[in-house]
Amino acid sequence: MDTPTFSTAAVAAPHRLAAASGRNVLAMGGNAIEAMVAMAATIAVVYPHMNAIGGDGFWVVREPGGRVRAIEACGPAGAKATIRRYRDLGYDSIPFRGADAAVTVAGTIGGWALALDYAKSLGGRLGLSDLLADAIRFAGEGCEVSASELRTEPNEKAALWAAPGFAGTYGFDGKAPKAGDIRRNPKLADTLSHLASAGLDDFYRGDVGREIGADLERLGMVVTREDYAAYRAVAREPLRARLNGATVYNMTPPTQGLAALLILGIYEKLGITGREGVRHHHGLIEATKRAFRIRDRVVTDHGRLKHDPQAFLTADVFAREAAVIDMARAAPFPSVSDPGDTIWMGASDASGLTVSFIQSVYWEWGSGCVLPGTGIVLQNRGASFSLDPAAVNPLELGRRPFHTLNPALAAFDDGRSMAYGSMGGDGQPQFQAQLYTRYADLGESLAAAVDSPRWLLGRTWGSTSTSLKLENRFDPEIVDGLLRLGHEVEVIGEAYSDGLGHAGMVVKYPKDGRVEAMHDPRSDGGAEGL
Repeated sequence: MDTPTFSTAAVAAPHRLAAASGRNVLAMGGNAIEAMVAMAATIAVVYPHMNAIGGDGFWVVREPGGRVRAIEACGPAGAKATIRRYRDLGYDSIPFRGADAAVTVAGTIGGWALALDYAKSLGGRLGLSDLLADAIRFAGEGCEVSASELRTEPNEKAALWAAPGFAGTYGFDGKAPKAGDIRRNPKLADTLSHLASAGLDDFYRGDVGREIGADLERLGMVVTREDYAAYRAVAREPLRARLNGATVYNMTPPTQGLAALLILGIYEKLGITGREGVRHHHGLIEATKRAFRIRDRVVTDHGRLKHDPQAFLTADVFAREAAVIDMARAAPFPSVSDPGDTIWMGASDASGLTVSFIQSVYWEWGSGCVLPGTGIVLQNRGASFSLDPAAVNPLELGRRPFHTLNPALAAFDDGRSMAYGSMGGDGQPQFQAQLYTRYADLGESLAAAVDSPRWLLGRTWGSTSTSLKLENRFDPEIVDGLLRLGHEVEVIGEAYSDGLGHAGMVVKYPKDGRVEAMHDPRSDGGAEGL
């Protein structure tokens, strides 16, 4: 398979219409951040099972001069979101569907706003009317329901369809869509059109914010208008790890970016060389187990951290964790695992500005609740809070929940910059590790790294199994070797499984300025560029 290559700039997205929106902005003279906002708006309309403007987002951005910055755009728990409230309602845990599942403020629009301020400082000049035009058109005039959505069998389906506003917005005469159906969301089109003229701040502190607040109160939700009015996205210094030949970056807590970097650092200290085989995959799997042990005791709201996550990303820690790994035997598993529905997208422009971006509503369609005044479906990310006050991530006012989302970016010593990532809950850092090592360590092409069969340690959509799941394209020798090492292997009956991530990669080359870009054949997207 050939890697799509472009002369100066490129984008990658899990839906072709989002990729086209990004390319159009680049062709208009927009930079990579502006292209990403256009893609984020379009993907929220055309891929609603995976993300929405009622969800959260995270950015990692590398400037042409090499500086790397991050944006945290995740909302906190609302004013009425208390452990006592949920206990009094008879809950042992926060529900995944319905009004009580929409626990947190939607942060992603705040991230767009902060990113566009950043884009202007780098020469960005396009207006919101240009960036949101495609999304407004697709929401108002309609677009065909995606193949990925048609394949998706949602968790807690009955509760999803019973959520306020869901059936009327995402159903067709009360039924699930079928191939060829055209979906329109005129309320969402109006909301996006208003934001294009009034500005993104209006989502929180203007007319749209007031409309959101009124619907939240009408539906008896724990988030209030005042919670929205107080929200702003935050600029962060990303986490970083030094590897052979590259520095790799990822998001700070409350995301699991720490785990993604730990896997790569620990794996490197195992000293595995040669072709892709049993030792390569066993090493990554065992590094994942060690990384998750650290993640699960460290990662929480950025403002409530008890440990400095950057302190774990050192050569000494990598070596210490690698020394515990037995290359002749699989360590015990499982730990708690999170599924998740998300989109990852990447962009790089002619200047070398490179963006890794992720946007999500957590479960497919999030809480399922659609606000009647604005057409916005709200996420259920707050379901990752615990109702145990002694937990690492307990529910409390103003706290941000644990996020599986983590966009990755690598700066290679030879000048290449690479944005990469995937959807997939707990699978995200695992898929990132497979992508990165295939490309950077094993020398596979971008296309091969994305296309190659993947594994997932833990649960995937609709499954309680915590086995090691492999797509059925894996070499039988690798499958047999992992079994001999004691892994609980489950070969799934698909060559390309949605449950094993929709991944992508974008690489900018310094000498001739070309860009390679690839998005997953498991998704409905691809790469576009100039």
